[in-house]
Amino acid sequence: MEYKEFLELIYQRYSGNVKLGLERVEKIFSELGNPDKKLKGIHVAGTNGKGSTSSILEALSIGQGKTTGMNTSPHLIDYCERFRVNGKNPSYLEILELHNRLQHVFDKNEASFFEISTALAMQLFFEQNLDTSIIEVGLGGRLDGTNTFNSTVSVITTVSLDHPKSLGDSIEKIAFEKAGIIKEGIPLVLGKIVDNAKEVILQEAAKKNVPVYIFGKDFYTHNIKTESDGTAFDYELPNKSISLKNLKVKLLGSHQATNAATAITAFILYNEALGRVIDYDKLRSSLMQVNWFGRMQILKQKPLVLIDGAHNEEGVKTLVANLKEMYPNKYFRFVVAILRDKKLDIMIEDICNFAQEIYISKNHSERAADLDEQIEVAKRFNIPHYACDDLLSACKSAFDKTKEDDILVITGSLYTISEVLKEKIFEQ
Repeated sequence: MEYKEFLELIYQRYSGNVKLGLERVEKIFSELGNPDKKLKGIHVAGTNGKGSTSSILEALSIGQGKTTGMNTSPHLIDYCERFRVNGKNPSYLEILELHNRLQHVFDKNEASFFEISTALAMQLFFEQNLDTSIIEVGLGGRLDGTNTFNSTVSVITTVSLDHPKSLGDSIEKIAFEKAGIIKEGIPLVLGKIVDNAKEVILQEAAKKNVPVYIFGKDFYTHNIKTESDGTAFDYELPNKSISLKNLKVKLLGSHQATNAATAITAFILYNEALGRVIDYDKLRSSLMQVNWFGRMQILKQKPLVLIDGAHNEEGVKTLVANLKEMYPNKYFRFVVAILRDKKLDIMIEDICNFAQEIYISKNHSERAADLDEQIEVAKRFNIPHYACDDLLSACKSAFDKTKEDDILVITGSLYTISEVLKEKIFEQ
């Protein structure tokens, strides 16, 4: 089977109706000898921030000289991005060969696209006998295909409204789903989580006798400053007498200090559980080796072109807050393409209250929101707005109007920034 045929085959497995549940994936892993139970590592859930947190954990592990696997979703350009071994994507031939060996198990159990991807990742990491596996939840947690992973530490980064049809229509319901990754006695690290969600999670943690480390209560960041090459901050974990000054992570935005602190705390607990000693000088340098695309990523200077995968209201609010802090008194032009199952009215409102111009467009996802629906929201605000049903044309039109000292921001969905990255229209 050629790689193109392989991709067509597994994409056919995908259904717009999310197949939440563990019955099939448990059968798959059982037939594979349960690699999910034999790995050591960290399981990362959250509405936003889980990809960045996972990539920071990867850099920290590699920096300590440990072989490391990371499984994330979705991919931006190439399917193999979902798998990283020691910071690099495996070749498509390696993924194809692994799939071909396991295909009979997938076919027998009518595996979904995500279940196939999850099984490939865990089998790959097991066969390579990696020291650390970092597994990002796909959707929710409790019924997510990754939740058979026998993690050493669990992480929940944030909780906000997203995927209401699958996860529930309230913060409390979504928090309950994410709390489903909590395992009996396994340490849990919580990022910056709103109180009503935190209360639900802590109730579930108490039932399973889990030690919990909470951002702002058990570990802290101070003196956060976003600079051109990353975000600087101080970190503190008082009950373990750890205080690290002048750290810097190679990601932009004050929220990345929180993600980094969450990752550092989880990494400390993980190494403690395994009896490993951390070299904190290496930890410091590792933070500047983080490799994660599409999150406040600068594609071009003068004029500044920035892409961000903000795909829900919390993500857009965070993006706008960071832009206000980093680039005061600038003229902002936004290109926005959102999915129809998101709170697009709130997302567009937050952008229009900040930007000077907005270009509404549509990405190639089957879930892309209609132009007319998005434009109706933009019309409520007193800024110039334009519509173009081709995303790349919208980006080019906006760029042509962008002056040297202006800033062009492209956002709304990971599908949106994926198309921009794939076409390389802003290469320096």
